[in-house]
Amino acid sequence: MKIQKLFLFTILLVVVVTLNACAEAIPEAGTSPHFAYKGKQGPEHWSELDPSFAICSDGKSQSPIDLTGAGRQDVTNIVFDYKPTKIHIINNGHSVQVNYDPGSYIEVDDKNYQLLQFHFHAPSEHEVDGKLFPAEMHLVHQNEVGQLAVVGVLLDTGAENAAFNPVWNNLPARKGTEKEVEEQVNAKDFLPLIQTTYRYSGSLTTPPCTEGVNWYVMTTPVELSEQQITAFKQIYYGNNRLVQLLYSRGLVIDSTP
Repeated sequence: MKIQKLFLFTILLVVVVTLNACAEAIPEAGTSPHFAYKGKQGPEHWSELDPSFAICSDGKSQSPIDLTGAGRQDVTNIVFDYKPTKIHIINNGHSVQVNYDPGSYIEVDDKNYQLLQFHFHAPSEHEVDGKLFPAEMHLVHQNEVGQLAVVGVLLDTGAENAAFNPVWNNLPARKGTEKEVEEQVNAKDFLPLIQTTYRYSGSLTTPPCTEGVNWYVMTTPVELSEQQITAFKQIYYGNNRLVQLLYSRGLVIDSTP
């Protein structure tokens, strides 16, 4: 009897140890290794932080890039159908992001991509002929099969841009802070009047650096005042990934508006 009890206890102990080992090996749902823009968790180390981040260093279709040497092409215009949204704003530890109410989208090449959110980087992530801009906005979209399309808007120093004030008046300075603001904005008011774009196939610019993202970067920058740009830089500055090699990818620019 004692031998049986000892045997059962041993089996139970093995099961418990095995379960604990598995629990340590598998992260909780929704968690992801922390990354940063400098130091041991900076971009040059992203691929080392988690096996799912390997493409950050191994990929051949990474973003951002230097937008230079683009071939001119008469491409299909993007149809923007943006509607107003309440301001669901969060400081996610890497940027300030506004989650967009459902119902706004772009249509390009017969595909519909719903607008999910927009966020900011300072300085810009994309370069134009080797030049960085003070900041860049990314409008992130997804279609029904999960494909991503990002519209990039380069932000330059100039006149005050009142369209951004409802967001800028509620910039959360502390990581993890979320706000629900009743005042509305419409993303169409953030776009330049001339809506020609650079187009290429790239990736997310943050881990896991997933490739297959359709990038549409506006050729015409949008102006913000120096005070507006400084206000964002006081919260985040240097949250830009350096440009990646183009390799054999095509880069085109609209030949007509």
